[in-house]
Amino acid sequence: MAAQLFPAAACVQLAIRPGQLEENLRSLERQLEAAAPAPHTLLVLPELWATGFDYPQTLAAARQAPRILAALERIARERQLYLAGSLGEVMEPGGRPHNNLVVVGPEGLVGRFAKQHLFAAWQEDRHYQPGLQATPLETPLGRLGGLVCHDLRFPEQAREQAAAGAEILIVSAQWPGFRLDHWRILVQARAVENQLYVIAANGCGPSGELELAGHSMIVAPDGTILDEGGSGPQLVAAALSRERQQRVRRRFCPPGERPWQRQDQAKVRSLAQVEQDLKALRRQGSRVAFTNGCFDILHAGHVHYLEQARACGDCLVVGLNSDRSIREIKGPSRPVNREEDRARVLAALGCVDYVVLFAEPTPLQLITTLLPDILVKGADWAEDQIVGGPEVKAAGGRIERIAFSYDRSTTGVIEKIQQQLCS
Repeated sequence: MAAQLFPAAACVQLAIRPGQLEENLRSLERQLEAAAPAPHTLLVLPELWATGFDYPQTLAAARQAPRILAALERIARERQLYLAGSLGEVMEPGGRPHNNLVVVGPEGLVGRFAKQHLFAAWQEDRHYQPGLQATPLETPLGRLGGLVCHDLRFPEQAREQAAAGAEILIVSAQWPGFRLDHWRILVQARAVENQLYVIAANGCGPSGELELAGHSMIVAPDGTILDEGGSGPQLVAAALSRERQQRVRRRFCPPGERPWQRQDQAKVRSLAQVEQDLKALRRQGSRVAFTNGCFDILHAGHVHYLEQARACGDCLVVGLNSDRSIREIKGPSRPVNREEDRARVLAALGCVDYVVLFAEPTPLQLITTLLPDILVKGADWAEDQIVGGPEVKAAGGRIERIAFSYDRSTTGVIEKIQQQLCS
């Protein structure tokens, strides 16, 4: 196997019957029986291949996940195969399901990738919960990256996995027929720009009011289509050569070129500049989240809070109290760090998109000027006490209150330093 990532890879292109778990399982078994794939073949299945999209039954379908996983593990064990396909799974009690691309092998569950980009145009975000960026899976057959359907449109998600060493990108999808040209372009693009193999399995036939595109594809690192399906159920297969990938990457390898080319200081902007930028972002449909604070001595609690705030929207604006406003609130001994330094440190956080200083005791002027879609504050604040809340809600926005997961405070850090100095 020295010259192979896998002896073979295949897409199992299925006609998915929404809500018909037993029928979909039988369909998979029939295709495998007819094709008889060789041991250690990697087989990629379409998105939600076992249950389909049946929104009224989303939770009921997700409760079938253990049964679906058990069936996949049995097939993998009996046939010595690796299988990958998405299914709904409830990961947190009481939460909405994630749309997870799970990978199983003869040894059992290898790992999973959660769908990050839910397709709001089809209201997927009302029924499922988005996941976080996943690292590639280390398997006995190679390092895998994974995308689920709409994720294919986000090249940075594939690039991050390729930069982390993924040799193969698997895609599990229910892509509609009227966007078949997009499907073919994007699958090839992800292969070419990352110089890796892409195994992209799509559903086929009718799915509710849609006709799925089929045309599952296996694409080589140079963009060559090794095999492509048609419009009906079938197996799409090809051998994958590690030597072919190394030959493509020998001259240049974009995933390996990661120079730091950003100046985070540019995130520190005036209110007028941010207002102008947000107009452009909103024309793209981006949702703006806003929070504020002193952030005098930045600690883990701050960082976790800001990460959670950023996850509420598509960009995060942080209103930062000026030195003068902090002195008015906390007394003449504060802040410890001056506003220029605090702003610069905040700007270096990847979850922060803009930092705007304000001199007033509250950020009301910032909030009423920017009118964020999501106003974020700590859960220790009652909603009716949050500055700017009525104005944001009147404009159609909402308030998110985030619980603090770290027992940290700037005051506590200062007191600890003072105790150590006096001891």
